Amino acid sequence: MKLILSLLIAATMLNAGEWKQLFNGKNLDGWKMVGPGRFVVENGVMKTEGGMGLLYYTREKFGNCRIRVVFKTASDHSNSGVFIRLPEEPPDPWYAVHNGYEVQIEASGDDWHATGSIYSLAKVIARPQKPAGEWNVLEIELDGPITRSYLNGVKVMEFDPSKPVPPRKRWYEPVRGPRPDYGYIGLQNHDARSTVYFKEVSVKPLEK
Repeated sequence: MKLILSLLIAATMLNAGEWKQLFNGKNLDGWKMVGPGRFVVENGVMKTEGGMGLLYYTREKFGNCRIRVVFKTASDHSNSGVFIRLPEEPPDPWYAVHNGYEVQIEASGDDWHATGSIYSLAKVIARPQKPAGEWNVLEIELDGPITRSYLNGVKVMEFDPSKPVPPRKRWYEPVRGPRPDYGYIGLQNHDARSTVYFKEVSVKPLEK
């Protein structure tokens, strides 16, 4: 009995440390699109078309976890983002902008709007993005209210919402204010000139 119990505990711990794939490589089961444009699946990869829209994962809210997104861009100016901490299912893309946080994807942005930043709220401290056409690994860590991002193994941003942030300057910048520890996540299709490809979106519990 003790042996069986030990094996069950070990199996549970193993499963808890594994990556859960949210994109099955075949279709958009479990995902929902709001707003203009769309995501299509070609050769096992999600591709953005048009926008500004949002594709979000409907089956679960996430917090205290690591989110791994494997992406590549068609050009250095290709624009997208990973939305986190959405308190409710978004009725439109702008809900995500003003009620969650956008972890930016764009090689050509300034430090407040570059890949791995929280758009206009937390700037990057490194810019290790690979050239257009090459795959990048973006990992986002949700640690209670703290958000960290890592790009290709390099820590690029840490955001503590209890600390001061820059004032809101443009109408399209996110409304300042707290976000929940747990929420829905989504991917942005920004505009018709931006093409971004995603071959993996996965999540695993945060290891302390």
